[in-house]
Amino acid sequence: MSWSVPEDVVRLVKDLDVFIDAEIKPLEDEHPQFFDHRREYARTDWERDGYPAAAWREVLAEMRRRADAAGFYRYPLPAALGGRDGSNLAMAVVREHLTTRGPGLHFPHADEASVVANLPLALVLHEYGTAEQKERYLDRYVRGEIEIAFGLTEPDHGSDATYLRTTAERDGDDWIITGEKRFNSLSDAAEVDLVFARTSGQDGKARGITAFLVPTDAPGFEIVGNHWTFNMPSDHPEVRLTGVRVPAGAVLGELDRGLDLAQLFVHENRIRQAASSLGAAQFCIDRSVEYAQRRVVFGKPLHEHQGVQWQLVELQTEAELVRNTIHRTAVLMDERGKTAVSDKVAMVNMRGNQLACKAADRAIQVHGGMGYTRALPFEHIYRHHRRYRITEGTDELQMRRIAASMFDFGSRR
Repeated sequence: MSWSVPEDVVRLVKDLDVFIDAEIKPLEDEHPQFFDHRREYARTDWERDGYPAAAWREVLAEMRRRADAAGFYRYPLPAALGGRDGSNLAMAVVREHLTTRGPGLHFPHADEASVVANLPLALVLHEYGTAEQKERYLDRYVRGEIEIAFGLTEPDHGSDATYLRTTAERDGDDWIITGEKRFNSLSDAAEVDLVFARTSGQDGKARGITAFLVPTDAPGFEIVGNHWTFNMPSDHPEVRLTGVRVPAGAVLGELDRGLDLAQLFVHENRIRQAASSLGAAQFCIDRSVEYAQRRVVFGKPLHEHQGVQWQLVELQTEAELVRNTIHRTAVLMDERGKTAVSDKVAMVNMRGNQLACKAADRAIQVHGGMGYTRALPFEHIYRHHRRYRITEGTDELQMRRIAASMFDFGSRR
C-alpha cells in the first residue's frame, strides 16, 4: 500500500478547515456558553433527567445543516444517499484531523455530531432495508429530520450480546416484543428504535436474533429513566418493551440474522472511534509540547526536564504507531469489505481509545493545576474518550476478538 494520504483526501481536509473557519467557528462564537467552562451545564437539561438541552440540539442541527449545504456532511455515505462514497481510509484521516483541531462545534467530543457525518445506521438501512423501510426512514434520517435509536445492550447483558433476554414471538403476521434495553442511545429523541430480540435458537448463539424497527410511540414502549454519566449531557435511556406489537414489515434484514447488522454498525464505529481518539490524543500531545516550551520551572523551561520529555516522547511514539496501523486497517477494510479484518479493527480501537485517555491524563499533569480546571479542555476530552473504551465493545471484548482470530475460536460472522 501507499503510505501517503491520497491527494483528494488532502484537498478535502484543507477545504474542511476553510469551511469550519468561515461557517462553523462564527456559529460557535455566537454561543460561548456551550464551549467554555460552562459547557456541561449549558448543554444539559438538568430538569429533564440530564438529556441534551433543546438549545444545544438546535445548535448541533444548524451545524449539520450548514455542513450538508456545503457538501461535507454526507461525504462518507453512498452516492445513492447523496454522499461521495468516502473510503474508510479517508474517514480515518478526516476524523483524526477534526479532533486534532481540538474540541469545537465542528466535532464537540461529547456528541457523535460532526461536520462530516458518522451515520452507521444509514449504512445498515441502505444495506439491509426493504424499499418500504428506506422510503419511510432513510432519507429523513440522512437529512436530520428524524433520529433512529439503537437498542442492543440489556440490563444483564452488554458485551455478551448473544445472550439477549428480549424476545419476539409471532402472533399471526405480527411480532410481540418483550424485554428491556439499557443505554438505548437517542431513544428519547428518536422516531424509531432498532431493537434486537431473540426469535429462535439458543442463548449464546448468534443465529436466532432478529432486528426490528420499533416506533417509539408504540403502545408498550416505555422509557423508564436516563442514566447520568461521567460526561454530561447524557442520552442513554433505559427502555422497557411490554408486549410491543409490530408488523412483519418491521423486521430489518434477514430473520434470525440480526447480529449481522450489529456487526456492520460496530465495525464502522470502531475504526472511526479509533481515528477520533488518535486525533484527540495528538491535540493533547501538541498542547503539552507547546506549554512545556514556554513554562519555566526551577529556573529552566519545563521541556528541558527529562521527566516531562520522556512522557511526551512515549505518547508521540505510540500515536505514530497507532496512526500507521489505523491507516493500514482502513485500507484493508476498503479492499476486503467493511466487516473484514475484525481483529485489526479491534486492535486499533483498543489502542486508540486507551491512547486518548493516557494523553488527556498526561496533558492535565503537564499543565499542572490549570490542567485540572475546566478552563482547559483536557478533562472534557478524558471524560468523553473514556466512554469509548466501553461503548462499541469494552477493551476486554476487543482483546477477545483479537484472541478469536489468533486461536481460531469464538463466533466470527
